[in-house]
Amino acid sequence: MTRILLLGAGGQVGREIAGRAGEAGHDLVALDHAGLDITDAAALSRALATARPEVVINAAAYTAVDRAESEPERAHLINAVAPGLIAQACAEQGAALIHLSTDYVFDGTKHGAYVESDPVAPLGVYGASKEAGERAVRAGLARHLIIRTSWVYGIHGANFLKTMLRLASERDRLTIVADQRGCPTATRDIAEGLLAAAPLLAAGTLAPGTYHLAGSGATSWFDFAAAIVERAGLHTGRHPETVPIATVDYPTPARRPANSELSSEAFAQASGFRAAPWQDRVAEVVDQLLASPAT
Repeated sequence: MTRILLLGAGGQVGREIAGRAGEAGHDLVALDHAGLDITDAAALSRALATARPEVVINAAAYTAVDRAESEPERAHLINAVAPGLIAQACAEQGAALIHLSTDYVFDGTKHGAYVESDPVAPLGVYGASKEAGERAVRAGLARHLIIRTSWVYGIHGANFLKTMLRLASERDRLTIVADQRGCPTATRDIAEGLLAAAPLLAAGTLAPGTYHLAGSGATSWFDFAAAIVERAGLHTGRHPETVPIATVDYPTPARRPANSELSSEAFAQASGFRAAPWQDRVAEVVDQLLASPAT
């Protein structure tokens, strides 16, 4: 049993971790934003002194990619400053830290999957803030895992899959960007992967550093959406048309990487955990949501 302090317990990843920690045999203390302000160094120190965790998992983040372009200070505070404060609090208490990061630290120009040693070059405020958070964690604490993931979806919170389910119930025609590639990643796989890694990090049998953990297999937003809509149709009988479009036809405030594919091989070798094929998890999550809707 590993004693874990979870930060960001109210988010889609945090809620998944909180729901699975017990069955994985861990002793979990879960704090959401109301329970702890991660930008308050003194509050962080008190929280860690009270919980006395072996491992802290930081699933808290500013994830509004487009809004970050007009709120750079807020994004930087939560994604860059706070991880450094968390790392310092962990160092004070002798705890290890698992910190979630993102594919948006890359510019998407590479052909093939990104590995951990590839140079970072974020395209926008969100990616830059997350990359700065990675540097703050590395500077503040030796015993850390930085886990980059991508295209996150699950039964909780707001995400692409749930948006597609809503649109598929309302419209007969959906236009989806087809020239961006990545690895859709279910919150279940992130939660199970982090909970598998935590005791290994605490015991010193998993080398600290930066790793990628994403769903197995890569696809486009268009094919991701088509799989969601097709599975939903088995429940609803609705089969809206899905139409591929180019990124230039769907302008957004923030630029997205054209290629977000992450190689998760290093994490699989180090931890023994490998995420399921994204198609399998999409079917599972759609079935869960349409059988018993979650918030």
